[in-house]
Amino acid sequence: MNEIQMWSLVFVGLSFVVYLTIAWRSRVKETKGFYVAGQGIPAVANGAAVAADWMSAASFISMAGLIAFMGSDGSVYLMGWTGGYVLLALLLAPYLRKWGKFTVPEFVGDRYSEYVRLIAAVAAIIVSFTYVVGQMRGGGIVFSRFLNLSIEGGVAVAAAIIFLYAVLGGMKGITWTQVAQYTVMIVAYLIPAWTIAQKMTGFPVPQVTFGQILAELDALSEKFGLAQYTEAFAARPQLDVFLVTLSLMIGTAGLPHVIIRFYTTKSVRGARFSAFWALFFIGLLYTTAPAVGAFTKLNLMQSVDGVAVASLPAWVNNWAATGLVSVSENASTISTLSNDPTSGADLIVNNDILVLATPEIAGLPAPIVGLVAAGGLAAAMSTAAGLLLVISSSVSHDLYFRVVKKEASESQRLLVGRVAMGAAVVVAIYGGINPPAYVAQVVAFAFGLAASTFFPILVLGIFWKRANAIGAASGMVTGLVFTASYMIYTLDVFGTSANEHVLGISPEGIGAIGALVNIIVTVVVSKLTAPPSEHIQEMVEGIRYPAARVQTPVHETE
Repeated sequence: MNEIQMWSLVFVGLSFVVYLTIAWRSRVKETKGFYVAGQGIPAVANGAAVAADWMSAASFISMAGLIAFMGSDGSVYLMGWTGGYVLLALLLAPYLRKWGKFTVPEFVGDRYSEYVRLIAAVAAIIVSFTYVVGQMRGGGIVFSRFLNLSIEGGVAVAAAIIFLYAVLGGMKGITWTQVAQYTVMIVAYLIPAWTIAQKMTGFPVPQVTFGQILAELDALSEKFGLAQYTEAFAARPQLDVFLVTLSLMIGTAGLPHVIIRFYTTKSVRGARFSAFWALFFIGLLYTTAPAVGAFTKLNLMQSVDGVAVASLPAWVNNWAATGLVSVSENASTISTLSNDPTSGADLIVNNDILVLATPEIAGLPAPIVGLVAAGGLAAAMSTAAGLLLVISSSVSHDLYFRVVKKEASESQRLLVGRVAMGAAVVVAIYGGINPPAYVAQVVAFAFGLAASTFFPILVLGIFWKRANAIGAASGMVTGLVFTASYMIYTLDVFGTSANEHVLGISPEGIGAIGALVNIIVTVVVSKLTAPPSEHIQEMVEGIRYPAARVQTPVHETE
C-alpha cells in the first residue's frame, strides 16, 4: 500500500465510521421518521442536507472536468443547477410543505387523482434510477483509484455502504448523515482549490484569481488541439446552451428527492429558509468549480506538454490503471489532448477524474489526496441515499400501500420499503458499472426527465385551479415518453446506435422541450374535459396563502 492509498483509507474509513454511527443513532421504527424525519429538522441543518443531497458526484467529481473541457459553455451546469433552486424556493417548496405530505406522488394523488399518483410514482422511480446510476459510478471511480479496487468492485462497495445507513435510519438518519457528508465534501473541495490558487497566483481565493491564468490557458489549449477555454459556443450550439440551462433549472425544481427534503422542516417558514441555506452551501462549491477546472486543466497540460511517453508524470500511470486515462500507442511525445476516446489524441483524459486527480496533478501532499477521495465518496453517497429513499417511498407508500394493500401496517410498509431499496441498489450497481455517459451527463438526463414530468404538473397544480386529472396524466406521460425516447435515440442505450442531435439539441437539453410538450398537453386536455371539483379548487386556493388553512384532501385515507 502506497502513501496515497494509506491516507485515502484513513480519511474514507473515518468518514464511514461517522456516517454509520449517525445512522445507527438515528434509526427509526415508524413511517413518519423514515420518510420525513418526523418533520423536526432545523432549517440550517436541512439546508446543509439539501446541499449534500443535491450536490452529487456530478457536482463534486464531474462538473469541474466538464467545465475544463467545455470551457465557457460548461456554465450551463452552474446556471442551470443553481438557478433551479430559485424556482424551487419561489414556486414549489413552501406550498408543498404547507400541503404536508410524505412524497411528491402523494401531492399529485391528492391534487389530481389516484391514477395520476400511480403515474407519478412510476416517473419518480425512473428519474431516481437514472440519477442514482451516476452516483454509483462516481463511488466506483473513487474506490478504483484510491483503494486499488476494480470499477466493478468499487461500485459494489459504495452501494453496500449506502444501503446500510439508508435502511437503518431512513430520512432521519440520511438527513443528519448528509450534514456530516456536506462538511466532508466542502472541506475536501476547498482546501485543494485554495492551495492551488496560492501556488499559481499568490492569492488563496480561486474565485477571484483564476482569471489571471485564462490567457495562458487559452494559448495552451490551442496548442493541444482544443478550443479556447473562454470561447463561447465552441462545445455546444447557442440553442442547446439555452435549452440545457433551462432543462437543468426546471429539472432541479421538479426533482422528487429534493422536493421531499422540504417536508422534513418544522414549518412552511422553515422550508423557505432551508432553500436559502441550501443556496448558500451550494454556492460555496459552485463558485469554486470553474476555478478548479481552469487551474487543473492548465496544470495538466503543463505537466505533459512535449513530454516523452516514457517520462510522463506519475499521475498519468496511476490513473491509467483505472482505464480512465490512456496514451496512444503511436505517440512518442504528448502534443495533443482530448476527453474523447475516439479522437486519436496522444493523451485521453476522462472528464470524471479531473477533480479527484487535481491534488496529484498539482503535486500536493498525500493527505490532501486522501481527503479529496473522502469528499468524492461523500458526494456520491449523500445523493444516492436520498434517491434510494424516493424509490423506497414510491414503491411502499404510493404503490404498495395505495394500490396493492391499503390495510398494510406500518411495519409491513417499512419492510416493503427496505426491500425495494435493496432491489434498487442491485439495479443501480449494474448501471454504475455500465453508464451511458459521463457522471454529470447521466445526472443531467435525470434532470431532463424530472423537468418533462414533474415540474409542469406541480406548478400548474398549485397555480392553475383548472388543471384536472386527465390533463395531468396526459401531460406527464407525453412529456416522459417524448424526452426518454429522444435520449435513447441520441445515446448508445440498450445496445442501440447513437444518432445525430436534431437541430443540435443534446439529450441533456431535450427536457426543456419535453416540459413544454407536457404543459401544452395538460392545458389543452384540461380545457377539453370537465374541471376539478369545487373542493379541489378551494383546496388549491388555500395553499397559496400563508395564513389560510388547507382543507383535508379528498383522497386522504390516513
